Amino acid sequence: MRILLALLLFCLLPLTQPLDAQDGRPRTIVTTDGEIDDVDSFVRLLLYANEMELQGLIYSSSMWHYKGDGAGTTMVSEMDMTRDMYGERTDLRWPGESWMQEIIGDYAAVYDTLSIHAEGYPTPESLLALVKVGNISFEGEMETDTEGSEHIKAILLDADTAKVYLQVWGGTNTIARALKSIEEEHGESDTWDAVYRRVSAKAVIYAVMDQDATYRDYIAKAWPDIAVLYNAGQFGGLAYNWQRAVPRPLQHWMEGPFMQHHVILNHGPLLANYYSYGDGRQQAGDPEHIHGDPSRLDSAQWGSFKPYDFISEGDSPAFLHLVNVGLNSLAHPSWGGWGGRLVPSDQVANRWEDGGAAADYNPFSSRRDNAYALTRWLPALQRDLAARADWCVMPFDQANHPPAVDSDGATLRTVSPGDKLTLRVNATDPDGDELFYHWFQYGEVDSYPGEAMIILEGPELRVLVPRDMESGQTLHLIAEVTDGGSPSLTRYARVVLVAE
Repeated sequence: MRILLALLLFCLLPLTQPLDAQDGRPRTIVTTDGEIDDVDSFVRLLLYANEMELQGLIYSSSMWHYKGDGAGTTMVSEMDMTRDMYGERTDLRWPGESWMQEIIGDYAAVYDTLSIHAEGYPTPESLLALVKVGNISFEGEMETDTEGSEHIKAILLDADTAKVYLQVWGGTNTIARALKSIEEEHGESDTWDAVYRRVSAKAVIYAVMDQDATYRDYIAKAWPDIAVLYNAGQFGGLAYNWQRAVPRPLQHWMEGPFMQHHVILNHGPLLANYYSYGDGRQQAGDPEHIHGDPSRLDSAQWGSFKPYDFISEGDSPAFLHLVNVGLNSLAHPSWGGWGGRLVPSDQVANRWEDGGAAADYNPFSSRRDNAYALTRWLPALQRDLAARADWCVMPFDQANHPPAVDSDGATLRTVSPGDKLTLRVNATDPDGDELFYHWFQYGEVDSYPGEAMIILEGPELRVLVPRDMESGQTLHLIAEVTDGGSPSLTRYARVVLVAE
């Protein structure tokens, strides 16, 4: 009876309504406009390609990057910022349609070594087969079927009912074209209602800002039942303005000494593609990529930088959200994880956002901070990146690998006020490293407004359920387990207590 009550309460809680409870690796398609931060995100994505089922790598345009039609046709941006910045253009900062294939070629050179460290890395040949050119002529162009849009369409219509996470690193226009093609093909048929429901249940759009108007003007109106994860600013902790978003005591994880020695240099040809400040590199097709010029480091747009400082991976939250590190944030975006924290919109159904309700308390500034919902995980994120960079060049016994952590018992528990509980996790380390345990209450996610009394004892946590906890309120207790390897790596287990 207590289990049934817990499940009932769990389903009724607005912040814990599951988005995705599927087993196995999440299916995903990446759409990208090829900006330098997309390149850096793509490099990190390939290091984590074993954690998800990549099903498409699609070139697409955006308000910042489009190829033009080659006939001299001009356009003016529909977006206020780029309309004022660029005016009427025939093309804009287009980096080409070969950079993903070139980087996959360098992935091929480290594929065998990567595969020693973890199962599931896709072959370079399979990745190349996923690269398609979508709608790239102009910002927001969605009038024409393209190889990329047809590929997305085919995935959305296939027989597999598992969610497909559509990552939007540029504009939504190629995704919009795929959906429009489905509507045009089936909209007048007797099967339309079934097709609409199936596609709406399968597609999940993760958008990093609105980089064209096609979501606003078409998808939101024609496909309102498609789930949307909308990251309007929380990504800033991994974007160009990271110095403003990342607390100063954490910035060394983004600075040149760490990035140069632990990620970029001497880690094989894949990591050599990673753009950084003052690296002397210039992306073809984008004259605004001046970040590599060593003479401009003190006058960069977003601050003052040093050689090899991190530039940007503004799109990485879209796939970090898919990486299972034990926080269960894929099923529950509002629970928070390496991709940040998004909460259900109070105005639009099927939409999760990073507004004020998604802000976490920043202990470095002593205030709630939207970016801190992502930057709180930064040390673990960057150490994990460094370890995977090592996987490109080191044998198994010389590199570090993350611990495996599981809750000893149910991860969702019904409790009564005043209960005394002992929670425990089981953890093992593939390298035999010593393990260090830290439990914490993720108060910003709780619906109970106060603090529980907790006593930490290694893998165990003793907790006194608050006596004033009301029926249906939740406590999120997270075990953070870090190994003693180098770089040290962290995984988690989350236990949610629900008051009966």
